[in-house]
Amino acid sequence: MQNRKLGNTDLYTAPIVLGGNVFGWTLNEKESFAILDEFVDLGFNTIDTANAYSRWAPGNQGGESETIIGKWMKARSNQDKVTVITKVGSDMGQGHKDISAKHILQAADDSLRRLQTDAIDLYLTHWDDDKTPVEETLGAYQQLIKAGKVRYIGASNLSPERLQASLEASKQQGLPRYEVFQPEYNLYDREEFEKGIGPICKAENLGVITYYSLASGFLSGKYRSEEDLGKSVRGGGVKKYLDARGKNILAALDALAEEHGVSQAGVALAWLVQSPAVTAPIASATKSHHLQAFREAVELNLSPEAIAQLNKASAYEL
Repeated sequence: MQNRKLGNTDLYTAPIVLGGNVFGWTLNEKESFAILDEFVDLGFNTIDTANAYSRWAPGNQGGESETIIGKWMKARSNQDKVTVITKVGSDMGQGHKDISAKHILQAADDSLRRLQTDAIDLYLTHWDDDKTPVEETLGAYQQLIKAGKVRYIGASNLSPERLQASLEASKQQGLPRYEVFQPEYNLYDREEFEKGIGPICKAENLGVITYYSLASGFLSGKYRSEEDLGKSVRGGGVKKYLDARGKNILAALDALAEEHGVSQAGVALAWLVQSPAVTAPIASATKSHHLQAFREAVELNLSPEAIAQLNKASAYEL
């Protein structure tokens, strides 16, 4: 499996990143360990989490995913073999998104404690609070990098304007630079990335790791009608995809999945893996067969005709 360089860092990732949002939510600790073990056994090496995962679940405070990943790395003594991405900026009880220096410095120490590691490989601004000066945020990261607590930084969910302002501040003031961006991007949700952040990432050589790569499971073919939405706790977020365009995409995925003898999820992930704009998609897994779709995606070589077929099915109405 060919590893890929993340932007201008010295971090290399396998072509698919494991999403850690399910750890401590739909998977308990034992189940999470099993998925993590199988993931690395398949040859993958990068795990994405955040301090807020999974704060939304009843009884959770946030930090559950990081805690499980930290326990797993300690039990397997493999901290030097996996790359961990975590994030800061979500509401952790303060009532609002927060990328102030004070919050970042405290949150980083909390994440390090939960992950049971000395340094975060890649630390991302999870959300913008739309008020903290970009220089203050980057200055906090500068302190963390200088202290050896963070190796590289990236961002997610910033507007094109705030990302550009951050990159400009890094250049003008010698501050750390976002080297990776994490956008929502998949076969259905294309326009915002392709017309907004995508060109900036390309021009600035930022690594791109996409989230909602399977559109909350819709692109797995699991959800075909509103009757299917109750199939999982995430089903409610899929309703918006059940339009004519969504059904066109499913039809194309069905045809290619049958042609190649793989899952629809494998085809949808392969489309991202083969995109010149993407370094590696993030996908979550709660069952072994989900991880098999990862393997299918990296082994599947979609022809230019197949990619054109998917692009046509997912094109927006003119």
